[in-house]
Amino acid sequence: MIEKKQFYINGKWVDPINKNELEVIDPSNEEVCAVISLGDLEDTNLAVESAKKAFPIWSSTSKEERIKLLEKLYEIYKSRWNKMAESISLEMGSPIDWSIEEQSSSGANHIKNFIKTLKNFEFESEFNSESNNHITYEPIGVCALITPWNWPINQITLKVIPALAAGCTMILKPSEIAPLSAIVFAEMIHDAGFPPGVFNLVNGNGDGVGTQLAKHTDVDMISFTGSTRAGKLISKNSADTIKRVCLELGGKGGNIVFADSDPDAVKRGIKHVMGNSGQSCNHPTRMLVEKSIYDRAVKEAIEEAENTKVDISSKKGDHIGPVVSKIQYDKIQNLIQSGIDEGANLVAGGLNRPAGLNRGYFVKPTIFSDVTNNMKIAREEIFGPVVCIIPFETEQEAISITNDTDYGLTNYVQTQDKEKAKRVAKHLRSGGVEINGFGVSGGTPFGGFKQSGNGREGGKWGLEEYLEVKAISGWK
Repeated sequence: MIEKKQFYINGKWVDPINKNELEVIDPSNEEVCAVISLGDLEDTNLAVESAKKAFPIWSSTSKEERIKLLEKLYEIYKSRWNKMAESISLEMGSPIDWSIEEQSSSGANHIKNFIKTLKNFEFESEFNSESNNHITYEPIGVCALITPWNWPINQITLKVIPALAAGCTMILKPSEIAPLSAIVFAEMIHDAGFPPGVFNLVNGNGDGVGTQLAKHTDVDMISFTGSTRAGKLISKNSADTIKRVCLELGGKGGNIVFADSDPDAVKRGIKHVMGNSGQSCNHPTRMLVEKSIYDRAVKEAIEEAENTKVDISSKKGDHIGPVVSKIQYDKIQNLIQSGIDEGANLVAGGLNRPAGLNRGYFVKPTIFSDVTNNMKIAREEIFGPVVCIIPFETEQEAISITNDTDYGLTNYVQTQDKEKAKRVAKHLRSGGVEINGFGVSGGTPFGGFKQSGNGREGGKWGLEEYLEVKAISGWK
C-alpha cells in the first residue's frame, strides 16, 4: 500500500490542515493501491500564498537561470523514467510497456522541447525602427494548473514547464484519480532545486480545490485540461476575478478515409483509437468512409478490433489495459447500449468485459457501423475503445459531417491525393489536422476550436500563454 498523504507547499512536504483521505483504485483489479489526502480551502490558501510570495523573486530571474534549473530537472526525469511509468501504470491502468514508451516519454519530450523553446525566445524587442516603443513579455503571475488522469505527466509538463520557463509561480492540482505521477514529479522538482514557493502541489477534487483555485483572487491564470463540462464550470468560477483561462477540453475527431487512401489507413485509424484504451481527447473516434470502399473498410476495422488484445496493466506486451474507473466503465457501457438502441450496427465488441477478465474496468474493443451523425455515440465523447463508422459520398459531405459537432480538437484525413488532403484540411474546423498518419512534431501548438477549448499548448505558443505583453513608449 502506497501512502502519499502530504502536499508540497513552499518547498516542503507538509501535512494537510484537516484529515480527508481518499483511496486510489488500481483499475486492473479494483483494489486500493494508494491513499492520498484531499485538500480544503486552508491548504489551497497556503499554496497560493506561497506562490504569491515567491513570484517577485522568481519572475526576476534570468532566462539563463531558468534554463539551468530546467536542464537539471530533465536529467533527473530521465533517471526516474521507469518510476514515472510504473506510477502511471498503477494509477490509471496504462500497460507498463505503453507507460514506458508513450506516457513517461511524453513528459521527457515536453521538458526537452520547452528548454529549446526558452533558449530561442526573446522576452524583449523593439516595436519597429521608426518608433521609440519597446515590447516586453512578462510572466502573468500565480498560475493554477489542473491536469487530467488520462495522460497525467504529459499534461503536467505541458503546463508546469512553460509556466516555469516564463517566470511564473504555480499550484498544481492533478486528478485525484491518478495523483501518484504528480507526486513523483514534485519530488523531481524539489531535487532539481527550484526555490521554495515556485511550484506547489495540492491534491483535491474539482468541487473542492479546483473551484477554490478558480475563484481565488490571488490566482492570475488557470490552465485546465479535462471534460468540456468541467471547463465550463472553471470558466464560470473564474469570471468574477477576470483571470486568464486556458482550456483544453473534449473532442470527437473525424477521420475521413477517402477511396484513394493508402492500404493501411483503416487499420491505422482503429489502432489509434484503441491506444490508451481509447482515453485520449484527440482520438479519431468517428471514421468517415467513402461509400465505394465502405464494406471493405468495415471488414478491416472488425479485424483490427478483434486483434486488439486486452489485459492487466502490469503485464508486459502489446495490449490495451482497463479504463480508469468504474464511473468511466459504466459511462462507456451506457453509450454502447445507446448505440445499439438507436440502430447502429454493432460489428465488433459490445457490452461487458472481454472473456477471461472478471475483475477490473476492461472494455471490449468495439466497432459500430452504419452510424449516422445524429446518434448519441456520434455526438458525445465516449472516452473508451469505441469507433463509429459513418459513410459518405462526396468530399463536401465528408467535410460537413466532420464539422457537424460541438468539438474541434483534432481531425484526420486519409488520401494519397496531396492537393485534396490540403484542401480538406483547411476546411476542417479544428485546432489540428493529421494527414495520412503523420503525427505532429514536438513543439507544435495543440488546442481546440469551439467546445474543445481555447488557448494552445506546446512550443512558443504554449510559453506565450503564461506571458503578458507590455508596450513601453519613450524607450530610446
